[in-house]
Amino acid sequence: MNCVLLSFIVLGAFLGLLSEGASTSRPPVINVGAIFGVNTMYGQTASLAFKAAEEDVNSDPTFLGGSKLRIMISDAQRSGFLSIMGALQFMETDVVAIIGPQTSIMAHVLSHLANELTVPMLSFTALDPTLSPLQFPFFVQTAPSDLFLMRAIAEIITYYGWSDVVALYNDDDNSRNGITALGDELEERRCKISYKAVLPLDVVITSPTEIIEELTKIRGMESRIIIVNTFPNTGKMIFEEAKRLGMMEKGYVWIATTWLSSLVDSDFPLDIKSLNGVLTLRLHTPDSRKKRDFAARWKKNKTIGLNVYGLYAYDTVWIIARAVKSFLEAGGNLTFSHDAKLSSLKGEALNLSALSRFDEGPQLLDYIMRTKMSGLTGPIQFHKDRSMVQPSYDIINVVGGGVHQIGYWSNHSGLSVAPPESFYANPSNRSSSNQHLNSVTWPGGTSVTPRGWVFPNNGKLLRIGVPDRASFKDFVSRVNGSSKVQGYCIDVFEAAVKLLSYPVPHEFIFFGDGQQNPNYNDLINKVTNGVDFDAAVGDIAIVTKRTRIVDYTQPYIESGLVVVAPVTALNENPWAFLRPFTPPMWAVTASFFMVVGAVIWILEHRTNDEFRGPPRRQIITILWFTFSTMFFSHRENTTSTLGRMVLLIWLFVVLIITSSYTASLTSMLTVQQLNSPIKGVDTLISSSGRIGFQVGSFAENYMIDELNIARSRLVALGSPQEYATALQNGTVAAIVDERPYVDLFLSDYCKFAIRGQEFTRCGWGFAFPRDSPLAVDMSTAILGLSETGELQRIHDRWLSKSNCSSPHGSQSGDSEQLNVHSFWGMFLVCGIACLVALFIHFVKVVRNFIKHKPEEEEEEKDIHTPASSRLKKLQTFLAYVDEKEEESKRRFKRKRSSLSMNANSSISSRQI
Repeated sequence: MNCVLLSFIVLGAFLGLLSEGASTSRPPVINVGAIFGVNTMYGQTASLAFKAAEEDVNSDPTFLGGSKLRIMISDAQRSGFLSIMGALQFMETDVVAIIGPQTSIMAHVLSHLANELTVPMLSFTALDPTLSPLQFPFFVQTAPSDLFLMRAIAEIITYYGWSDVVALYNDDDNSRNGITALGDELEERRCKISYKAVLPLDVVITSPTEIIEELTKIRGMESRIIIVNTFPNTGKMIFEEAKRLGMMEKGYVWIATTWLSSLVDSDFPLDIKSLNGVLTLRLHTPDSRKKRDFAARWKKNKTIGLNVYGLYAYDTVWIIARAVKSFLEAGGNLTFSHDAKLSSLKGEALNLSALSRFDEGPQLLDYIMRTKMSGLTGPIQFHKDRSMVQPSYDIINVVGGGVHQIGYWSNHSGLSVAPPESFYANPSNRSSSNQHLNSVTWPGGTSVTPRGWVFPNNGKLLRIGVPDRASFKDFVSRVNGSSKVQGYCIDVFEAAVKLLSYPVPHEFIFFGDGQQNPNYNDLINKVTNGVDFDAAVGDIAIVTKRTRIVDYTQPYIESGLVVVAPVTALNENPWAFLRPFTPPMWAVTASFFMVVGAVIWILEHRTNDEFRGPPRRQIITILWFTFSTMFFSHRENTTSTLGRMVLLIWLFVVLIITSSYTASLTSMLTVQQLNSPIKGVDTLISSSGRIGFQVGSFAENYMIDELNIARSRLVALGSPQEYATALQNGTVAAIVDERPYVDLFLSDYCKFAIRGQEFTRCGWGFAFPRDSPLAVDMSTAILGLSETGELQRIHDRWLSKSNCSSPHGSQSGDSEQLNVHSFWGMFLVCGIACLVALFIHFVKVVRNFIKHKPEEEEEEKDIHTPASSRLKKLQTFLAYVDEKEEESKRRFKRKRSSLSMNANSSISSRQI
């Protein structure tokens, strides 16, 4: 920093002016310097605005306590040397602040001088994002930093779905650092600057030679989104040459930074029709009465149109004036003194004491940073990091010789069609659904948003890597040792390319030696680095690890890992009809047949002749009666209400069981049923058998990393023939591979089948470098192939073949058998019904027995002992239960009649 300062001192020594002593407080004139090129667009606008602000401040003599504000302008003439000289002159005249410089290059240089002499330096045009307040504490940007401008452009690019842009800019601090900020903003949004076209400094460009050279390069590139971050002089030449080169036609997108909107607003000579379709941005200033009055006042003395920097120039003067007013009202004094560091330096002709230090510069800077006012540009306030509050921009479309505003951008709400100030009262909402812009007329007069890229017009073909497979060549294969390639994947790719709206010149380059399948991770890595391949086409699985480094298209075939194992057919077993039920299910069903039969016998035995007779006959009746319920109802053969109830419930259970059995058996007999000790991936993991996988497949790493299968259990196999041999001789218990390979394998080898379900879900796609626009267009084309049926036709042409009469490959394993757990509810209901019926029947029988037997007990109680009496009762009860109910009733009637006759005889005898 001292070296820079010394250069200033050497230049200042030639001024030959000495300044002694310090100025007094409340001077009659308060000096403010301004460094601008007065003949430039910004300089002319600023000069008029400074004058208007000076008049307004001084119109009230009491505003500064009797002091007058004086703006002194130093004409830098776009020269860095004159800018330095102007700053040194101001340091001799006791200025309290300097407005400027105009460019960021000089801001970086002069800020060192401001730091040393503690003079605040304010600029509304040097908006370089790298002018940090930490490095330059006395430099203040009174307009939003270009960081926000680049953020707005990045969000516009994202809004329209573009990913690659070309940056065209001058090689100066402001333009270069702005593009660097744009690159950072784009990277956060997964976009990028694919090419940076650097032009000489704006002040030294005298011919369009360098511009034409860069535009010619850009014309042959892929990206059609061009960002122009430059100055008016260079910008005009860029668009003139772009028009001549045919780069203002349909397909191109031009976004110019604020220089173009300022040029249009200033009414500078400009062929605006040649800019049709260009987008540009302008610092947004809310509409207000104060702003409208100032614009009307400007028109009266019009020498140049009012652009937004005229408003910021006016407000910058007022920021200084208000800060000085607050400082003076707080009792502050404006004093200047010699810098001791400068006085200690010696030189033959150096008048170092000519430069004054502003003693109260830090305090005035503090008042500047605490500014809170309403200006022509809207609310003016600084954040703690010295950035302006509420940075926002108008987004403008140059159309038909004029301009059309299509929306706004603000750091608070993003893109919108409503003014930013209407959102400040609400919480920030930057969601994509809340971002809107009005329609745009693009170059060429189209309203259709350009795709933003084309294939480079440089004669190069798209280099597409394809695996040189040693097996499963139906997917990708070399044609008879030539450089030609064929297969299912190739046909899908070519069909998708034909659906694109633009040509895709390409060439296929084989990857691998053809002796064994190549490693697909290595193929993907070669697409990532962009050195070997521009894309990869083939049987490439879309897996998580690969998606981190490339972009895939929409899957064109579904895939996933499956288990293949040897199987035997179960349908050839003569006892296959027993398979629908598990053994416990058979046992429980048979038991309930017997239980229900026994219950029906108990309920019907005393009333139904069919359930009486010799024991052998009754057992046959029970079995026949119970099992025949599967075919017809026996309700008409039952005489008791309880029997009918139990029978109906059992009939319902039987119907459910038989229908389930029939459905399961039908399925088993209709579809080939296969048996294997391997039921799926779970049994494969828990077993100790070896597992085969295809060479080059991701299945190997997946089984090791995700399924925790020991590497020692894995066996690499290279072809379908090796698959079959290894499975047949027991080298491997099963093979894990992707479904398309397995389906092709099973079409020729019928003794194997898929076991279980797919345990991963993925697909195959074409791989492109990250953020490649071709990946998106190819995905759309693949969806088109699917919708028209062409994708299925290509699949059938290559992959729909089978040499097996029974499609084992379509089976996922054994059908599930019916077990007790599926029917326990119905069995429970049936059991409860039986118990309830038995209980009611038992109560009824006991009641009738007690009612019908008391007379017999009276007759026999005298001829039996108590023990024999109890035994006799039990025998009598069992005999009663076994006795037919009608016979019991007839016998009871006869007994009662006999007793009645005996009683009558006794009475007659006593009367005689």
